[in-house]
Amino acid sequence: QKDRTCYVSDGALKIQVIKEGNIYYSARLNTSEKISANWTYGIYEVTAKLPQGQGPWPAIWMMPNDYYHYGEWPLCGEIDIMETSNYYRNRIIGTIHTLSYNHTKGTQKSGGINDSTIYSEYHKYSIEWLPDRIKWYFDDQLYFTYKPASYLYNESQEVTVNEWPFNYSFHFIFNIAMGGGMGGSISDTLFDEYDEIAMYIDKVSVYQSTFVNEKYVK
Repeated sequence: QKDRTCYVSDGALKIQVIKEGNIYYSARLNTSEKISANWTYGIYEVTAKLPQGQGPWPAIWMMPNDYYHYGEWPLCGEIDIMETSNYYRNRIIGTIHTLSYNHTKGTQKSGGINDSTIYSEYHKYSIEWLPDRIKWYFDDQLYFTYKPASYLYNESQEVTVNEWPFNYSFHFIFNIAMGGGMGGSISDTLFDEYDEIAMYIDKVSVYQSTFVNEKYVK
């Protein structure tokens, strides 16, 4: 059954968790470097339906194509478009990680929004990535903006790569983790409570501005 962790079902990409004995199997999908080679400033949208229950940790996120462009995580940066778990039931979280702002320090910058239908209906999770800020949207509703300049001590302080490593190409990652820092303990009755533990992805869209990227990308 392990080959059933990722497949197309009724026109949607399905990533699901399979349990065999005490082991959980799932899939982690990355967009290829060829496809995402020039993905910088733009709008990134994913329409998805999420799994629920105690243990699953679904995520739609982005990491750099050149992991060592600035250095290993967190210096390289991370863009979490959507995460949730039973700790955040009916709530999705959008988060940024950089050297200055990351979860190992407890300084990560994030926002969230509540909706009780994220498990039963498709919703659009998106970011608008600009040269000086990133905005998070849920069904086109803005709920969080990361603008590093607003976190500095004064207007004369310079934004550095420690706060903004987001000026080169990133790729998508889609996955369901089980347990971990956000998933927490896994319920023994998880698969009795729910017919399946799966994330459905209906549509992925990337929109880029030739003008913005030619002007700002080095």
